[in-house]
Amino acid sequence: MGKSDNDTTLGLGIDAGGTQTRWALADAAGAIVAEGSVAGLSALQMGNSAGRSTVRATFAALAQDVLASGRPQRVCAGLTGFGGDSELLVEWLAELLGIDPDTVIVSNDIEIAYLDSFQPGEGYLVYAGTGSIAAFIDDEGVFHRAGGRGVTLDDGGGGFWIAREALRRIWRREDEEPGAWEDSAMARTVFDYVGGSDWAFSRQFIYGRERGEVGKLALAVAASAEHDQAARLILQQAGRELARLATALVSRFGVRPVVLAGRAAELHPLIAETMRATLPPEVPLRRKTAQPHFAAARMAAQPKH
Repeated sequence: MGKSDNDTTLGLGIDAGGTQTRWALADAAGAIVAEGSVAGLSALQMGNSAGRSTVRATFAALAQDVLASGRPQRVCAGLTGFGGDSELLVEWLAELLGIDPDTVIVSNDIEIAYLDSFQPGEGYLVYAGTGSIAAFIDDEGVFHRAGGRGVTLDDGGGGFWIAREALRRIWRREDEEPGAWEDSAMARTVFDYVGGSDWAFSRQFIYGRERGEVGKLALAVAASAEHDQAARLILQQAGRELARLATALVSRFGVRPVVLAGRAAELHPLIAETMRATLPPEVPLRRKTAQPHFAAARMAAQPKH
């Protein structure tokens, strides 16, 4: 999209996840006038110098792309892994975009994703990307969660979890029957994705890559599901894991509609089908292609009251 004629009314929305960082510019009327994406990032990377350098470089690339379309007046950014320490993130975005730090708001990405699906108090969002989480913002604006504890601990049903489950099953079978991977559509697809059938390739992939890159291996699992029972079982279990997150919030706050969103949720129909079958029948469920960067841009573009 082209450069806006009225830069002063633009709001920038940023949705930073493990696999990519999406951005959008909205005008005061809520129209999206530009959008794009750069590499994925996580606020968890701010814990070490190498990670901070990566985040800064990603922000720099994003700012360059954004400014080619217009200079935003305000910014609303949602980052995966964000825990509340926003000072340096705000400082970088303000500096790179040439705006006042007071006009930049940084929050957790799931809060913005929720507001892209519901008004406060209206329903529950289950979001499956690289990780997984269920969210509820109540009538008072208080954020409640189930899951979202990170891929090392859990995040069942997310892309990283699906990738890890596939590699775990493949290598357990190799322990018992070396060479069995040749008869498995899932193993052949996975090994092709990671670079080879030797353990060294899988080891480097699972332990040497960023979590978002590992999560993309879930694409290979989904691609083999029509020809591999093990892949189908993993995707069905992913659906049950996501249903568990929703059920946790239903048990705490009562029956409300549930929206399932996120790239991992769209990998294969088995995920949503199994989630629907696992949830209580009285709980409405619908799938949604999330556009939280649009929602964030529109929030940023609204005049302050």
